Amino acid sequence: MPNKQNKDPHTFVANIRQAAPYIKAHRGTTIVITFGGEALGDGFDELVNDITLLNTLGLRLVLVHGARPQIEQRLKQRGAEIRYVNGLRVTDDEALVSVKDAVGSLRVDIEAKLSMGIVNAPVAGARIGIATGNFVIARPLGVRDGVDYCHTGEVRRIDSAGIHQQLDAGRIVLLSSIGYSPTGEIFNLSAEEIATAAAVALHADKLVLLVEGEGLRDSRRHFIHQLSLLEAEQLLRSRRKLGEEWRRHLLNAVDSCRRGVRRTHLIARGHDGGLLLELFTRDGIGTLVSAELYEGLRAASIDDVGGILKLIAPLEEQGVLVKRSRELLEMEIGYFLVVKRDGMIIACAALYTYEREVAELACLVVHPDYRSHGRGDSLLRAIEQRARHNGIRRLFVLTTQTSHWFRERGFERADLSSLPVRKRSLYNYQRNSRVFIKAID
Repeated sequence: MPNKQNKDPHTFVANIRQAAPYIKAHRGTTIVITFGGEALGDGFDELVNDITLLNTLGLRLVLVHGARPQIEQRLKQRGAEIRYVNGLRVTDDEALVSVKDAVGSLRVDIEAKLSMGIVNAPVAGARIGIATGNFVIARPLGVRDGVDYCHTGEVRRIDSAGIHQQLDAGRIVLLSSIGYSPTGEIFNLSAEEIATAAAVALHADKLVLLVEGEGLRDSRRHFIHQLSLLEAEQLLRSRRKLGEEWRRHLLNAVDSCRRGVRRTHLIARGHDGGLLLELFTRDGIGTLVSAELYEGLRAASIDDVGGILKLIAPLEEQGVLVKRSRELLEMEIGYFLVVKRDGMIIACAALYTYEREVAELACLVVHPDYRSHGRGDSLLRAIEQRARHNGIRRLFVLTTQTSHWFRERGFERADLSSLPVRKRSLYNYQRNSRVFIKAID
């Protein structure tokens, strides 16, 4: 009997195929994930299931939890003062009692949830080790601008050797938002600061911030899927008004990237399965801040031949493109430009130079999942720039089905006689391709 829940097996197979390379790539990597005390409400069981699944897939996980709402609740119950200065809690003696109470209670609850493993699954009951301890060494903030922050502190050092020892044993490491001094004092710390410091100290592959509310959007309310380190810094310096929480998230992301963490992911915590979608799909569901080039346009190399062949194969089968063999593509790879996104070639184009300052734009292809986002225009501009650099004054293209696209970008219909002699001798009359030419300055 087929499983009624798998109503679309083709979608399931496609999803598995897309996720498989990422599952393999992430196995053995170290990922630091932080979330606030708000996460302990609705949806936490699903989040725990996803975290446990990541552990079973071989990811080395360090979790850092906050406790702000739980601390606030206990302070209100005690009738104690709730005081913030410059976004930081002033933790006096009375507040510290609430901090220890809230953090200790949350840590036990999280450990209990993680100990359940993945419910309603073949691996249910498989024991997952949870490690906690005094891995965060802290120091007091002291007096700043005349304000005594009392028991509020900052990270002094992370016991990275101790954490790695636990990760090597296959355990999930759980860090709370408190730290300890060598003299035995306890300090109230920012969970995100701990997560950033831990990611840097552990040389983590990723830092993941599960944030409250909606995702990050630009001035036009469009979701921001990725930011380079430079773009994130520019956004922080811009006049655009950012909420205090988002400014803090971006500052932590920039700080981690500057200090060696390759990628920081900002994911809306309330999105069910957001953690899995971000890690195991190419485009994810959050905002990626990366110190490295996640997507870029560059000259093709011999290593790109396989990716280009896979990209153009569907159009060759449809007759839109003339079929190219691997051998021919290897010989002509120097003519190509490619756009590569997270290891996958999603667009390409080639420039073939002929006599008398004339060149051909050929094999301009964008993957169906990434059309309508300006990548074709970016490739065309790059081809035109390369042509100008090589002294080309006229660019021509042969097309059977995309005439309108080229006409909208300044190409004009021309006769076959306007082509270079060498190209005319190779013209395939059975394809009956239309000729379009554009003058470039």
